[in-house]
Amino acid sequence: MVKRRFLVLNGPNLNLLGKREPEIYGHTTLGDVEALVMETAKALDVEADFRQSNHEGELVTWIQEARGQHAGIAINAGAYTHTSVAIHDALKYTGLPVVEVHLSNVFARDAFRHHSYIAPIALGVLCGFGATGYRFALEALAHHTA
Repeated sequence: MVKRRFLVLNGPNLNLLGKREPEIYGHTTLGDVEALVMETAKALDVEADFRQSNHEGELVTWIQEARGQHAGIAINAGAYTHTSVAIHDALKYTGLPVVEVHLSNVFARDAFRHHSYIAPIALGVLCGFGATGYRFALEALAHHTA
């Protein structure tokens, strides 16, 4: 039997985790997040395809390619969450279940972070749980696609 495969996308500046604004994001690195995702995938008996890009177009391409290749998408689009209609449209195109993830509680931050172009098409939004939010996202996708 083929394992379900989930795409786990990370947007701009997430490559700076552990260095950028540790008072908000902590000292966890993107490598630490990836390790947690892979550990969670193994425990759930699914596969995770973990990627990061600072480029909106590359994220859009990966999302488009997910259709027919992945069972769902967990995405921390970073700042693109609040600005990218292109990412919204690509996610909608796939027809796949989507979980939006943020390390920080975006609702306790700047007002412009309170709007998401992803939330209206997502199964749910996880924010404020740090890296653990990625584990919750994979668990949600695994449960939803079982």
